Amino acid sequence: MSFVHVLDDNTINKIAAGEVVERPASVIKELVENAIDAKADRIEVEIMAGGTSFMRVSDNGIGMSREDAEKAILRHATSKIVQVDDLQAIATLGFRGEALPSIASVSRFNLQTRQAGAELGTEIKITGGKTTEIGAAGCNLGTTIRVEDLFFNTPARKKFLKTNNTESGRINEFIIKLAISHPEIAFKLINNNKSSLATPGRGDLKETLQSLYGASVGQSLLPLEFEDEDIKLWGFVSKPSAIRSSRSWQTFIVNGRIIASRAIAKAIDNAYHALIPKSGYPLIALNIEMPQHTIDVNVHPQKTEMKFEDESRIFKAVYKAVLDAVRPKGQVGQLGQLAAQADHVQQHVEKGLQELNFGQSVMNFPLREEKPAMTWQEGTIALAQDKSVKSVQSVVDEEEKLPTAGMIPIGQVDDTYIIAQDGDSLYIVDQHAAHERVLFDRFSAQAEHIPSQQLLVHLILDFSTHESQIIEENLELLAGLGFGLEPSGPNQFRLMEVPADVPSSQAEEFIREVLASMEELHRPTAAELRQAVLATTACKAAIKAGFKLNYRQMEILLQELNDTAMPYTCPHGRPTIIKFSSDELAKMFKRTGF
Repeated sequence: MSFVHVLDDNTINKIAAGEVVERPASVIKELVENAIDAKADRIEVEIMAGGTSFMRVSDNGIGMSREDAEKAILRHATSKIVQVDDLQAIATLGFRGEALPSIASVSRFNLQTRQAGAELGTEIKITGGKTTEIGAAGCNLGTTIRVEDLFFNTPARKKFLKTNNTESGRINEFIIKLAISHPEIAFKLINNNKSSLATPGRGDLKETLQSLYGASVGQSLLPLEFEDEDIKLWGFVSKPSAIRSSRSWQTFIVNGRIIASRAIAKAIDNAYHALIPKSGYPLIALNIEMPQHTIDVNVHPQKTEMKFEDESRIFKAVYKAVLDAVRPKGQVGQLGQLAAQADHVQQHVEKGLQELNFGQSVMNFPLREEKPAMTWQEGTIALAQDKSVKSVQSVVDEEEKLPTAGMIPIGQVDDTYIIAQDGDSLYIVDQHAAHERVLFDRFSAQAEHIPSQQLLVHLILDFSTHESQIIEENLELLAGLGFGLEPSGPNQFRLMEVPADVPSSQAEEFIREVLASMEELHRPTAAELRQAVLATTACKAAIKAGFKLNYRQMEILLQELNDTAMPYTCPHGRPTIIKFSSDELAKMFKRTGF
């Protein structure tokens, strides 16, 4: 009796769909990339309910004949490659031939396409992987694909989708990146019958960035360019005054393909922070052109990962290009002169490469003596205690408390970690995580309205359509958390108040980070939204790594950390303190067995 058998095509397509189609944004990605490969210069995307109930992608590309349309819905049928050698020089965005059959296997799928000169086009209808109709139809030039009821026949996967706002936000973000990678194409996104974004499609990258992010962002852009042998880089990076707390507005494009690259991200971080002490991520639209044979895009079905033949060379080129864009004029050199530049430049290159290769950097942390006093809000940390919350069993025994009364601060390591001791133990405390826990407990104790401060100059903030929807749905909740917002125009809000502990200079960055946190929640309740915002507020208001503390400030922080209900973790779950008992120290120094 044989136990091995060949799977039927429908099952094979559903398995493939698990790799290619993770969520509505995955569908949009595949369909829009096909439209770009079809040489379209106008692409319109429409979605309903975050793409879960309805998606449509229409283009004015070259279209397909009936014969090609029938082949296109077959697995591993593609016009992009012919033989295995073609994988070494892929110039199109798609090439696997898996997208259309995979999408059609988990949705109600409709394709209409017509080539120039043809009187009629072709229409194909597929339901859950089964073709129900193929015939002639009147339709526009190009291709239109409708996808309805995504995952209707795989309900287990549908359960793992997030809120409609979150799913539409991911689609919005992806269309933005595609528009940046192809400024010569006019993109339009319609979300729940409202226009969400539109780009002019005139080939001007800066104009495209302004249409996506607003005129104020456009004014902060710095041109970026670099060329060396067979590598060419160009694009824009924002000034230090325009940064965000996440990488959501960073777009990396290699040979026309949007990718995610740890090496490129690390190079940008190191170049930017070599000059700018403020934490955050700049807006960057980075195009890289390099020989196709030096990269490999056939790494993952979603084609977002890429292998470089020489990753260190890419790192150095990106680092140099960004550094030249943000530093003062007149200090621009060539890539080959990196070693001769200021010491901090080479150090950042080596540090970034080391982190890429080993996952961490080796640094010396000299123990510092007492630091000059720095100003905190109100001079110290004022708290309201919430004793009703229990500690986490997996972190520390429920009955154990920090012996702060007998703990003596010794000093700081790298202006980030407090070193302390008591009679028989040594402690290392992350000052940011500790203060974050302290503030979170304080905010949580404010059952009603969290105290807020008026901004001397109100900020007019532009948001995307899905961000505006989130704000409108949660205005009352945000007000109770200390954020005073009111509409001031289409997708525009006036920020008048922020929580009292948040520096006014960080107000805009802060509200955007709060929105990002709210977007990530899966069907949140009011209590979950409140907790997420409180955690973000505490993180933003807490003292940061690199802040110098004097002896008294360290004492206050340790005492108030001890008074919290969960002193061993911050609200996001990171550890706040590491304890070394005398026995553990003895083992480390191999003083056992005496």
